[in-house]
Amino acid sequence: MAEALAGRASGHRTLMRLHREAIYRFVHSYTGHEADALDVTQECFVAAFLALARYDAQRPFRGWLLRIALNKCHDWARRRTVRRLFTFAAPLDEAAALADTGTPDPEAALLSRQEVARIEAAIAALPGTLKDPLLLCTLEGLSQDAAAQVLGISRKAVETRIYRARQKLSQRLEG
Repeated sequence: MAEALAGRASGHRTLMRLHREAIYRFVHSYTGHEADALDVTQECFVAAFLALARYDAQRPFRGWLLRIALNKCHDWARRRTVRRLFTFAAPLDEAAALADTGTPDPEAALLSRQEVARIEAAIAALPGTLKDPLLLCTLEGLSQDAAAQVLGISRKAVETRIYRARQKLSQRLEG
């Protein structure tokens, strides 16, 4: 942290190495698209490094990064909504339809990809107030207290929102 605060590239590299997988995993769960997740993850680290002087060392660094990532995900969702209003082009997702030649059973692989896509779509369709605590606790493994701190809400609110998110996911996936 001291090296990064001093503006040394080695400090930035170390912080990225320690946290990029967790941030990418969280962002990818939010966006559902690999390319978008890479872009948003990069935006998150750029914003974090620019704001590093404002980081409160009394709080967990990963929680601070996850809050920035969550804000960047919300920005991404707003931009995506605006783009959809002005364009009629469908997103380029043809790569997901390509067969995986390393898989012995292409039909099973296709079904598996379709099921993962169905689950990701169901999660993406959740309102942000339900999706955020669900992803922070289940995907990132944060405690409900830590998620409450990242989101700026009570622990009980996190618990309730996770419960409601799971109910909505069950309804969507069964239907």
